[in-house]
Amino acid sequence: MNYKIVEQSPFARIARMVLKSRNVAMVLGKSIHLSGVDKHTFLEDKGWFEHELCHIKQFQEHGFFRFLWLYLKESWRVGYYNNKFEVEAREAGMKHKRFFSEQLKKEAGAVVPSGLPLPADVKKDG
Repeated sequence: MNYKIVEQSPFARIARMVLKSRNVAMVLGKSIHLSGVDKHTFLEDKGWFEHELCHIKQFQEHGFFRFLWLYLKESWRVGYYNNKFEVEAREAGMKHKRFFSEQLKKEAGAVVPSGLPLPADVKKDG
């Protein structure tokens, strides 16, 4: 996917103030705008990165101005957190985190229950 990262973005700084957050990543078209976080730190957080890539896909799907309108209208209607575009992006970020978590368990040799019943321990007399 083609994207650009803009560090110390004035757009992301405004979003940071509105959201009252220490750091923000936001997408405008094919650009990921950062404030309060550097590019390297942002890219290390694969879930966050996948979240923002989902927003790039949303821009591509709906078109730049149409997506902005739909996003703002949805945020006005149900709020930022319940905005369907944010929900979809959070799910995209969580898919990566769930996959990564499962991979770590496998690598650590963790036993994952299969859900099948275990045989009962039976003492034999004699």
